[in-house]
Amino acid sequence: KKFKVKEKIKYQSTQPKCACAVGLDLLGDRWSLIIVRDLFKGYSTYSDFLRKASEGIASNILNDRLKKLVSMGIIDFRKKESDRKVKEYYLTDAGIDLYPVIYSLQNWATKHVDFQYTERTMNWKALNDKVTQEEVIDHYIENYKKIRAENFGF
Repeated sequence: KKFKVKEKIKYQSTQPKCACAVGLDLLGDRWSLIIVRDLFKGYSTYSDFLRKASEGIASNILNDRLKKLVSMGIIDFRKKESDRKVKEYYLTDAGIDLYPVIYSLQNWATKHVDFQYTERTMNWKALNDKVTQEEVIDHYIENYKKIRAENFGF
Protein backbone atom coordinates (compact mmCIF):
# COMPACT_ATOMS: atom_id res chain seq x y z
CA LYS A 1 0.00 0.00 0.00
CA LYS A 2 1.32 3.42 -0.84
CA PHE A 3 0.67 6.39 1.36
CA LYS A 4 -1.34 9.20 -0.07
CA VAL A 5 0.37 12.54 0.17
CA LYS A 6 -1.55 14.08 3.03
CA GLU A 7 -2.04 17.76 3.37
CA LYS A 8 -1.28 19.35 6.68
CA ILE A 9 -3.89 19.05 9.41
CA LYS A 10 -6.24 22.03 9.24
CA TYR A 11 -6.28 23.89 12.54
CA GLN A 12 -9.57 25.53 13.53
CA SER A 13 -8.33 28.99 14.46
CA THR A 14 -7.24 31.50 11.84
CA GLN A 15 -5.57 33.66 14.49
CA PRO A 16 -1.78 33.40 15.00
CA LYS A 17 -0.99 30.66 17.53
CA CYS A 18 2.03 29.29 19.34
CA ALA A 19 3.16 25.97 17.78
CA CYS A 20 3.35 24.34 21.23
CA ALA A 21 -0.24 25.39 22.01
CA VAL A 22 -1.45 24.06 18.65
CA GLY A 23 0.29 20.73 19.19
CA LEU A 24 -1.23 20.44 22.66
CA ASP A 25 -4.68 21.37 21.35
CA LEU A 26 -4.47 18.48 18.90
CA LEU A 27 -2.61 15.85 20.95
CA GLY A 28 -2.53 17.13 24.52
CA ASP A 29 -5.25 14.94 25.97
CA ARG A 30 -3.97 12.00 28.00
CA TRP A 31 -5.03 9.27 25.60
CA SER A 32 -3.88 10.30 22.13
CA LEU A 33 -0.17 9.85 22.79
CA ILE A 34 -0.82 6.70 24.83
CA ILE A 35 -2.51 5.20 21.75
CA VAL A 36 0.43 6.30 19.58
CA ARG A 37 2.83 4.80 22.15
CA ASP A 38 0.87 1.54 22.10
CA LEU A 39 1.02 1.40 18.31
CA PHE A 40 4.82 1.65 18.63
CA LYS A 41 4.56 -1.36 20.98
CA GLY A 42 2.84 -3.32 18.22
CA TYR A 43 -0.79 -3.03 19.34
CA SER A 44 -3.10 -2.76 16.37
CA THR A 45 -6.68 -3.63 17.28
CA TYR A 46 -9.35 -2.03 19.43
CA SER A 47 -9.20 -5.00 21.79
CA ASP A 48 -5.39 -4.67 22.05
CA PHE A 49 -5.79 -1.10 23.28
CA LEU A 50 -8.52 -2.05 25.75
CA ARG A 51 -6.97 -5.24 27.12
CA LYS A 52 -3.21 -4.80 26.95
CA ALA A 53 -2.73 -1.17 28.01
CA SER A 54 -2.25 -0.86 31.76
CA GLU A 55 -3.82 2.62 31.89
CA GLY A 56 -7.37 1.32 31.43
CA ILE A 57 -8.89 3.56 28.78
CA ALA A 58 -12.70 3.60 28.64
CA SER A 59 -14.15 2.20 25.41
CA ASN A 60 -16.00 5.43 24.50
CA ILE A 61 -12.82 7.47 24.91
CA LEU A 62 -10.79 4.94 22.93
CA ASN A 63 -13.32 5.05 20.10
CA ASP A 64 -13.28 8.86 20.09
CA ARG A 65 -9.47 9.11 20.09
CA LEU A 66 -9.05 6.50 17.35
CA LYS A 67 -11.47 8.43 15.13
CA LYS A 68 -9.69 11.70 15.94
CA LEU A 69 -6.24 10.28 15.17
CA VAL A 70 -7.50 8.77 11.89
CA SER A 71 -9.13 12.08 10.89
CA MET A 72 -5.84 13.90 11.50
CA GLY A 73 -3.88 11.35 9.46
CA ILE A 74 -1.74 10.25 12.42
CA ILE A 75 -3.05 6.70 12.24
CA ASP A 76 -5.02 4.73 9.69
CA PHE A 77 -6.55 1.26 9.55
CA ARG A 78 -7.46 -1.61 7.33
CA LYS A 79 -10.11 -4.28 7.82
CA LYS A 80 -8.63 -7.56 9.00
CA GLU A 81 -8.73 -10.14 6.20
CA SER A 82 -9.92 -13.00 8.44
CA ASP A 83 -12.61 -10.88 10.15
CA ARG A 84 -13.77 -7.81 8.24
CA LYS A 85 -15.42 -6.42 11.41
CA VAL A 86 -11.99 -5.93 13.03
CA LYS A 87 -9.98 -2.82 12.20
CA GLU A 88 -6.20 -3.08 12.35
CA TYR A 89 -4.66 0.31 13.09
CA TYR A 90 -1.19 1.49 12.15
CA LEU A 91 0.87 4.65 12.38
CA THR A 92 1.19 6.75 9.26
CA ASP A 93 4.47 8.53 8.59
CA ALA A 94 3.00 11.56 10.42
CA GLY A 95 2.33 9.29 13.41
CA ILE A 96 5.82 7.83 13.30
CA ASP A 97 7.13 11.40 13.40
CA LEU A 98 5.64 11.65 16.93
CA TYR A 99 8.16 9.22 18.44
CA PRO A 100 10.58 12.02 19.42
CA VAL A 101 7.72 13.59 21.42
CA ILE A 102 7.13 10.30 23.23
CA TYR A 103 10.88 9.97 23.76
CA SER A 104 11.05 13.46 25.31
CA LEU A 105 8.12 12.78 27.66
CA GLN A 106 9.64 9.49 28.79
CA ASN A 107 13.07 11.02 29.21
CA TRP A 108 11.68 13.90 31.26
CA ALA A 109 9.66 11.52 33.47
CA THR A 110 12.60 9.20 34.17
CA LYS A 111 14.82 12.18 35.03
CA HIS A 112 12.40 14.17 37.17
CA VAL A 113 9.73 11.85 38.59
CA ASP A 114 10.19 9.15 41.23
CA PHE A 115 7.98 6.23 40.13
CA GLN A 116 8.02 2.46 39.69
CA TYR A 117 9.17 1.58 36.18
CA THR A 118 7.47 -1.07 34.10
CA GLU A 119 9.78 -3.68 32.60
CA ARG A 120 9.43 -1.91 29.26
CA THR A 121 10.44 1.42 30.82
CA MET A 122 13.43 -0.25 32.50
CA ASN A 123 14.55 -1.62 29.12
CA TRP A 124 14.01 1.76 27.45
CA LYS A 125 15.98 3.52 30.22
CA ALA A 126 18.84 1.00 29.98
CA LEU A 127 19.11 1.61 26.23
CA ASN A 128 18.81 5.37 26.75
CA ASP A 129 21.68 5.27 29.26
CA LYS A 130 23.95 3.42 26.78
CA VAL A 131 23.44 5.23 23.48
CA THR A 132 22.57 8.69 22.17
CA GLN A 133 19.09 10.16 21.99
CA GLU A 134 19.19 9.90 18.20
CA GLU A 135 20.11 6.21 18.38
CA VAL A 136 17.23 5.46 20.77
CA ILE A 137 14.76 7.34 18.58
CA ASP A 138 16.05 5.65 15.42
CA HIS A 139 15.88 2.24 17.14
CA TYR A 140 12.20 2.59 18.07
CA ILE A 141 11.19 4.15 14.75
CA GLU A 142 12.97 1.46 12.73
CA ASN A 143 11.53 -1.26 14.97
CA TYR A 144 8.01 0.07 14.33
CA LYS A 145 8.62 0.29 10.59
CA LYS A 146 9.60 -3.40 10.65
CA ILE A 147 6.38 -4.25 12.54
CA ARG A 148 4.34 -2.23 10.04
CA ALA A 149 6.07 -3.88 7.08
CA GLU A 150 5.52 -7.39 8.51
CA ASN A 151 1.90 -6.81 9.45
CA PHE A 152 0.74 -4.41 6.74
CA GLY A 153 3.17 -4.95 3.88
CA PHE A 154 4.52 -1.39 3.68
